[in-house]
Amino acid sequence: MGELLRVEDLQIAYGNHQAVKGAGFVLNQGEIAALVGESGSGKTTVVRAIDGLLPGEASITGGRFYLEGRDLTKLSSGEWGKIHGKEISMIFQNPESSLSPLQTLDKQFVENVRAHKKEPKDSILKRAEKILEDMRFPEPGKILRAYPFELSGGMCQRAAIALAIMNQPRLLLADEPTSALDVAAQNMTIQTLLELRRQYGTAILLVTHNIGVAYKMADYIGVMYRGRLLEWGTKEEVLFHPREDYTRRLIQAIPHLAD
Repeated sequence: MGELLRVEDLQIAYGNHQAVKGAGFVLNQGEIAALVGESGSGKTTVVRAIDGLLPGEASITGGRFYLEGRDLTKLSSGEWGKIHGKEISMIFQNPESSLSPLQTLDKQFVENVRAHKKEPKDSILKRAEKILEDMRFPEPGKILRAYPFELSGGMCQRAAIALAIMNQPRLLLADEPTSALDVAAQNMTIQTLLELRRQYGTAILLVTHNIGVAYKMADYIGVMYRGRLLEWGTKEEVLFHPREDYTRRLIQAIPHLAD
């Protein structure tokens, strides 16, 4: 597997507040990595930067990140528009951030694809049905004709994942994709993401405060604390041989991690 994403000493500020003080790691094609840590540690800011979604008051004050060698920190807003949703896609904690409540899903799938290329509507919807079917949706055609409010939270999240991969991005960013769901929906979302990697070879960078989710999903884990990436390694290295006291305290919240 070749290198897909490289982050080098990334630093991000919100005005005078330095939210990310140094983060660096490499993610190869088809790998899953998880950034873990408490709220405010900077993990969500890192993934939003990688997808070009930092709010207006935020700025990159140091470091670089690259997608297959291309420096994304130098892109214009127009260039970001060509990458976002095509080469890199993102799913959020709340599906409402990804899905419009005013449109049926079929219209959203068509708009998502046509933002990047011309394709007949019938072809787009056929592909959308196939992806939803692969995600074990019952009656995918009926799902496409539904509004998001007609689906459960877990179904909305899985539909948002399907929407995110319609353009076959090489990198999927997932910001706390399971934390707003009940246990059954969490497990289904985790299995959906793992199947996505297996079937399409999509690399995933996951943000979570739940080390149990990271253990189930990730090949690599990074631990963030107060804006710094304290540890990065395989999940076995980080979770069973942690170097930092902070990491040990996080692990204590999961007494039977290997179960």
